[in-house]
Amino acid sequence: MKKYTLAAALLVAAAVASAVFAAPDDTAVHLESVLQAPSTAHLMGTDEVGRDLATRVLAGVRISLTIAAVAALGAVVVGTLVGLLAGAMGGRMDAAVMRGVDVLSAQNHFLFGILLIVLFRPVLGGAGAIVLAVGLTHWPSIARIVRGELLSVRERPFVAAAVGGGASRRRLARRHYLPHLLPAIGLAFVLTVPHAIFHESAYSFLGLGLPAHEASLGNILADGQRSLLAGGWWIALFPGLAILLAAVAVGTLAERWREHLHPRWRSELEL
Repeated sequence: MKKYTLAAALLVAAAVASAVFAAPDDTAVHLESVLQAPSTAHLMGTDEVGRDLATRVLAGVRISLTIAAVAALGAVVVGTLVGLLAGAMGGRMDAAVMRGVDVLSAQNHFLFGILLIVLFRPVLGGAGAIVLAVGLTHWPSIARIVRGELLSVRERPFVAAAVGGGASRRRLARRHYLPHLLPAIGLAFVLTVPHAIFHESAYSFLGLGLPAHEASLGNILADGQRSLLAGGWWIALFPGLAILLAAVAVGTLAERWREHLHPRWRSELEL
């Protein structure tokens, strides 16, 4: 497992470094190098129009991670706000909000995401629609965690003292609730990123994400599917491994974090 984690970390680091330093153009077409197998000249081979696959995979990891991180951040923001609202208000408001969360949780979030992408892609573009779809389908479990932790914090003596001193609900949320919820919120963000990577790749593979010429991992996988009959097995293999390794890198970080926090979050965050 350590070897896979190291390989995943190196892949993510190489993708980030390619954005910082001058990386080769992943859209450059070389018709004289069409469908070349992996070699010293092209470590991952070339695709059906001669583009270097290693360059495109690194760009795809970078693009997919960026979209996934933004989508996960959106899910965490929405989930945190809803969880705070339900936990802080209590009573009928809490019951009504959590029933709404239960209804959304019962839906198939992948299919619901497809519906959102179809509706909003003409307005937001492929990347924006994916961010919206993942963000709006992954927040319910985060809201449950935030609410649960908030209900626990509310029972602590320092909160009772603040309430007795006349602290408003807004002050309680800002000064007492949020600081104690930050570890759970941070963990929820990290754990949501791998799911967002898989969703972005799947949506792009289905032609619902980024434009076909952009180097997302899902788009490269779709290219690989078309090239399999021509013998270009490497075009599907390497982006598939990149998706797995990128998810492993983030997932391993989350697991290490989760081991030092509350084990009861495990079931809630397995989206």
